[in-house]
Amino acid sequence: MHDESRRIEERVQRLHDQRIKTAVYAATVPFEVEAWQAPGEPVPFEEAAAATYERFTMGTPWGPPWGTTWFRMRGQVPAEWAGKRVEAVIDLGFVGDWPGNQAEALVHLTDGTPLKAVNPLNQYVAIANPARGGETVDYLVEAASNPDILADNFSKTTPLGDKLTAGDKPLYTFRSADLAVLDEDVWHLDLDVQVLRELMLELGEHDPRRHEIAHALDRAMDLLDLDDVSGSAAAVREALKPALSKPAHASAHTISGVGHAHIDSAWLWPIRETKRKTSRTFSNVTSLADEYDDFIFACSQAQQYEWVRDNYPKVWARIQESVKNGQWAPVGGMWVESDGNLPGGEAVARQFIHGKRFFIEHFGIETKGVWLPDSFGYNAAYPQIAKLAGNEWFLTQKISWNQTNRFPHHTFWWEGIDGTRIFTHFPPVDTYNARFSGEEMSRAVRNYQEKGGASRSLAPFGWGDGGGGPTREIMERARRLADLEGSAKVVVEHPDEFFAKAREEYPDAPVWVGELYLELHRATYTSQARTKQGNRRSEHLLREAELWATTAALHAPGYSYPHEKLDRLWKTVLLHQFHDILPGSSIAWVHREAEAEYARVAWELHALTAEAVAALGTGEPRAFNTSPYDRAEVVRTADGAPVYVEVPASGSAPLADTAPPQPVTVDGLVLDNGLVRVEVAGDGTLSSVRDLRAGREVLAEPGNLLRLHTDLPNYWDAWDIDKHYKNRYTDLLDASSVTVVEQDPLVGAIRVERAFGKGSTITQTITVRAGSPRIDFETDIDWHETEKILKAAFPVDIRAPHSSAEIQFGHIQRPTHTNTSWEAARFEVSGHRWVHLGEPGYGVAVINDSTYGHDVSRTVREDGGTTTTVRLSLVRAPRIPDPEADQGRHRFTYALLPGATIEDAVAEGYSLNLPLRVAEAAGAPGPVVSAEGEGVTVEAVKLADDASGDVVVRLYESRGGRATGTLRTGFPLAAAQITDLLERPLEDAEITDGAVAVTLRPFQILTLRLRRG
Repeated sequence: MHDESRRIEERVQRLHDQRIKTAVYAATVPFEVEAWQAPGEPVPFEEAAAATYERFTMGTPWGPPWGTTWFRMRGQVPAEWAGKRVEAVIDLGFVGDWPGNQAEALVHLTDGTPLKAVNPLNQYVAIANPARGGETVDYLVEAASNPDILADNFSKTTPLGDKLTAGDKPLYTFRSADLAVLDEDVWHLDLDVQVLRELMLELGEHDPRRHEIAHALDRAMDLLDLDDVSGSAAAVREALKPALSKPAHASAHTISGVGHAHIDSAWLWPIRETKRKTSRTFSNVTSLADEYDDFIFACSQAQQYEWVRDNYPKVWARIQESVKNGQWAPVGGMWVESDGNLPGGEAVARQFIHGKRFFIEHFGIETKGVWLPDSFGYNAAYPQIAKLAGNEWFLTQKISWNQTNRFPHHTFWWEGIDGTRIFTHFPPVDTYNARFSGEEMSRAVRNYQEKGGASRSLAPFGWGDGGGGPTREIMERARRLADLEGSAKVVVEHPDEFFAKAREEYPDAPVWVGELYLELHRATYTSQARTKQGNRRSEHLLREAELWATTAALHAPGYSYPHEKLDRLWKTVLLHQFHDILPGSSIAWVHREAEAEYARVAWELHALTAEAVAALGTGEPRAFNTSPYDRAEVVRTADGAPVYVEVPASGSAPLADTAPPQPVTVDGLVLDNGLVRVEVAGDGTLSSVRDLRAGREVLAEPGNLLRLHTDLPNYWDAWDIDKHYKNRYTDLLDASSVTVVEQDPLVGAIRVERAFGKGSTITQTITVRAGSPRIDFETDIDWHETEKILKAAFPVDIRAPHSSAEIQFGHIQRPTHTNTSWEAARFEVSGHRWVHLGEPGYGVAVINDSTYGHDVSRTVREDGGTTTTVRLSLVRAPRIPDPEADQGRHRFTYALLPGATIEDAVAEGYSLNLPLRVAEAAGAPGPVVSAEGEGVTVEAVKLADDASGDVVVRLYESRGGRATGTLRTGFPLAAAQITDLLERPLEDAEITDGAVAVTLRPFQILTLRLRRG
């Protein structure tokens, strides 16, 4: 037989694209269209319905950036269409190849009922099947003219990322709005041909099935009447039936499809637009559920459900009905799909607490799995936190984006820092927006790394980010691929069903221990520094407000614990931990609003804490310590005078004039407090840090070296820092002034001022205080650089085989060498409040109050000694998607802690991030709780969420070893229970002599519910 492959393939493609696809709609008549441009921000339906509309002609430009145009569309079904399937088909002037992230619209009936959205790849709205001739159609369509920020593939900066700079030039040209007859035979033929053709092209050149499909298509095309596609479509379909009905091989891979609509809670659009995106997509999904009984849709992010509940009650009612019918599956159990590295431990716990409670309260469903397809790496505390929240499985896809190493598993057990394991899956289809194309099906099978051990994977399908979610075309593809020779088999099912089957099939799946580090998007630890600082400060202010509100509720008559306010503030912070807000990868509008929200949150939390402290009664000035560690340090009084105080953990003490162990002396540019001696060089670096307790020099080279690197990644500006950034840099050694600014027995400080680059300045105050070996660098940057990153280096004379960085509820160790490609790929990593470097008998910590990114490297000197260098990433200057990212003022503090153990690093991390609060109070009561036992660290103290008055304490083992101890209460204790994160009892806790006995394994998290006597 002669090889006819090329001829057949080209013939099928042309007939499909030019004749079959174009005949899907058999007849059309245009709507009569009128328009009204809403002024400013979106308006309610009622306001739009009452507006005055003007005639609108197709082909007319419409839609200023971020604008809302309402269209009134009126039409009448022609009499000759009676009995046919009639739809509205609307093309707003969609551009590019993105299925969302541009013009989108929600179609309403005139009574305000939302029907369905219109998206680039989902342009129809069902009218009737069968239709009645003469039926009138009257719609009000809310169309959003969102700019396509990705139009130039992230190659150019754009002012369109903020309504303040976007201008008002129309973005789109309305192409058509028609009543149309859907020719179902042609529509189904279109899908038959697509599925077979795509499968054919993925099969091997020598696979008989490929040639069988080709000749079946060729013969079928002979039956297509080019002058009457509609009339011949049924015959063509009949000819293709044998090729579509051959069953899959018995060993064929099984793909569990679950409907999905990845909607970023903010990204290239603001939060206000996400509220509308969710309503559009969820309208589509509930409409599709009416068409397809076998459709199942998985949806995470309780925050998005709440937006729809509050703003679109009719869509919310349809969601509730779909959940009852089993077609809508709440998943994930988190308030939002948060970043996987940057939120603090308690914040990750609250993501699950608030998310799972929402689904339980509104749907009676407890979600079983963590659904995080798109975050940029995942911390090693997740398995334990997820399990404590009642989860059984974990899903992500993003690790497939690794720049260097291919992750070795798709289905595995993930083991966290405490030893907890959770069953985990990475869909080998490598997308969370699948459409069941031939290429996707082939890729899933080709990629799958569990061959021989397991035979199934999961594929989330549907268009995301405003694309409208799953479509009927994707569902039809799934039906055709359910059992088709040459392809993997597709079954649409709930993700819980997939995970149950996968675990049963593969109980001895391999184990991955430690963090799921994404070898990409490493700059998300640093970009948009003010957003990150707002998050860090908010987390600690929430902790502070809860502790002192609990103290006041227990001891101040008449004080009422502010449950509702704290709940609302937590949810605001959790929302902004979304994986494109906190990482700094959103447009300018998003980060401008985030900074404003963090400022509001801080104001409210300061007020709540002040109110709680005031409720304890007025009296003498006292220092309040929110940290879980006792503190002896210098604090400022109301008039700015330094005072040395000793304050118990989670307690308070009067500002007594306590003498420090040894005063601070200042001699030229040398600061000495008897614990450390710090010498500042004329260029502003540290020329020496002498640990007087250990009798050793800490630095191997000048410390606090500020280095400015050129920082232009290959592609994703705000997301990435590529390894070549290290090759070009400038050391900032030209200090304009180095002066002593404070010389007191309690405080010595030297200020260093620098100017550099494009008008940028840095002012740093280097401070040593009595009684503490910690050296603080209070930093004020006025930043005007572009495509740069600023780092601060501390090269220490320590041979450290690994660094330890704080993560959620513990820390993680990373090698300082680069023996393998996996280690070399970790050239930029994340940490929370501290990084520790140590050798047997000695360690040093670098502590911060708002930065997350850092790198650690080491080299051997000529004298044989080892220099290990930790460098904090302070600020970046990406230009895409926000061309003004990080420009302006930044204020933060980082610190060097010589002679530090891990426990010292933990304690000082809390201290730097939870400064002592000075306020007037009566003889304040003792701490609500006090933890005894090395490594037993209290993370949260609050009243129970059910308003029972019980006290809830969350603690963890912080050193990485076993811990035994007790938890004592500052109130009569009647009973104690160990609970899950949602404060549901697991078992009774042992009480001895009025205290709770605590035994913890390394990094174990324990939640205790304490009933007052």
